[in-house]
Amino acid sequence: MRHFGSLTAADAAALFERLPQDFGRNSGPDLLSVALGATLYMPGDRPALAADVAKQAAAGVTSVVVCLEDAIADDRVGDAEANVVASLGELYREVTADGRDPDAPGLPLLFVRVREPGQIPSLVDRLGPAVAVLDGFVLPKFTAVSGTPFLTALDEAERRCGRMLWAMPVIESGAVLYAESRVDELARLRALLHRDRHRVLAVRLGATDLCALYGLRRTADFSIYDVKVVADLIADVVNVLGRADGTGFTVTGPVWEYYGHAERLFKPQLRRTPFEEHDESELRGNLVSRAIDGLIREVQLDRANGLQGKTAIHPSHVAIVNALSVVTSEEYHDALDVAGTDRPGGVMASGSGVRMNEIRPHAAWAKRTLLRADVFGVSASGVSVVDLLASSLSR
Repeated sequence: MRHFGSLTAADAAALFERLPQDFGRNSGPDLLSVALGATLYMPGDRPALAADVAKQAAAGVTSVVVCLEDAIADDRVGDAEANVVASLGELYREVTADGRDPDAPGLPLLFVRVREPGQIPSLVDRLGPAVAVLDGFVLPKFTAVSGTPFLTALDEAERRCGRMLWAMPVIESGAVLYAESRVDELARLRALLHRDRHRVLAVRLGATDLCALYGLRRTADFSIYDVKVVADLIADVVNVLGRADGTGFTVTGPVWEYYGHAERLFKPQLRRTPFEEHDESELRGNLVSRAIDGLIREVQLDRANGLQGKTAIHPSHVAIVNALSVVTSEEYHDALDVAGTDRPGGVMASGSGVRMNEIRPHAAWAKRTLLRADVFGVSASGVSVVDLLASSLSR
């Protein structure tokens, strides 16, 4: 699969200096965790689940989580499980009907978010050969105590199906949010996750559940970084679990809840000038009216704070997050300069002459930037994020 694969050759050539590269289920975890991009969540009881997954894949979605937890009423779990098993079976039959390998292009990376450990081996058994289209499980409310049963259940599921399954634990519990237990809990979580490092694809943040612990819900005027009790936790999670020294994990951005015409009190968060310069004033108006300017700002804050990708609960968010993940030409060449030098240290001016590149401190940034460039591509000189948004949202 490939990000922006639905672009025509002419559009791709106009937008990209370096095209996004293909990736697949067997790509290494470093690349695959970045390639998740915007991960679209779908309720497991969705009536046309298989058709919706295929439709979103055709529209450019590369990772999907089918939810059996908070998105499902307690008395509907059994029906939702049956629907997930039937839907993944349908997808498996479709991709193998003409003799194709289940790993062939056509489906996004697929995960199931369970609510309790026993569902993991049970679902694998019920899927039978259709487990070939399942890439792993999202493990909710993951703590140092609850995490062990989830990982043990994943061990059992792997033994039964004969293949590795990725784990994406979700940090969303009081044990990690409350100040008196946070440091100890994060240290224990790090030790637990390191023991299963080979299959932990990414650590996800459950902002809605975290806010719920204090009865909070942010409006469309505020990002999660304005909710200080959660913002402090994000900083600590990145501090402990997101280090760039080889011991860290990819930590993904939390969900943005708004996708309609939300009432707004404060000024929009998108400048007019970039849109007017690219004759896209109407696009700006549409983004602001649907509170997407808040999403755009939060994605930028995610990256500034060490997070990659984002949980998405609406298809319209996927194109936004992925367009904002494209590496600019200036970033790319700065990263090449830093990573390509054999100097042990020192500084150099960027190619554009507007900022300083310091070789040793910027080395980890350069490595991460080049990995993102592999997955999302590099925008051509003169192409702005406005151009990328306009092209992505027109499809």
